[in-house]
Amino acid sequence: MRLVDGDNSEPSDTTEQLIERVKAGDTRAFERLVSEHYRFIYKTAFRWLGHKSDAEDVTQSVCLRLADAMHRFDGRSKFTSWLYSVTLNAVRDLQRSHQRQGKQIAAVSVVTREEIDANQEDRLRVNDIWRIVRQLPEKQRDAVLLVYGEQLSQAEAAVIMGCKEVTVSWHIHNARKSLKDLL
Repeated sequence: MRLVDGDNSEPSDTTEQLIERVKAGDTRAFERLVSEHYRFIYKTAFRWLGHKSDAEDVTQSVCLRLADAMHRFDGRSKFTSWLYSVTLNAVRDLQRSHQRQGKQIAAVSVVTREEIDANQEDRLRVNDIWRIVRQLPEKQRDAVLLVYGEQLSQAEAAVIMGCKEVTVSWHIHNARKSLKDLL
């Protein structure tokens, strides 16, 4: 089952050209680059946070950060892999902010209807599973969300997480053990 619509390939064959133009100070190229990747950033933030408003906040934050951060993109990895890292850093910043403020990030929606159709029940179950995944320790959560939520390979997840592929496998293994107890 694919949990994220669209694919993770570059949205445009001109992304590299846009990046070069952005680094040269072209504001229109920056606007286009942000526009092409806005949905990607939002979906990534939403997968980690599970709340529309928090995902919107992170997306706006990442878009603002990109203006200053673009000079740090060196092209050694895909732009989307680098963008994942920038987005995940913003997600973690928001989570730390919420923790300092004593807020609970994961709130469960209350279903008001007594009768729930089968599809809605399945969606609720999937949402419950992702809510529980978000409660895993950081590295386990990141590995599971990247590999199963974003449908990346373990090698791609390793690049984003800044570790070896075998480490991603280990985090997923430990997450499975943890989830078995929680589910």
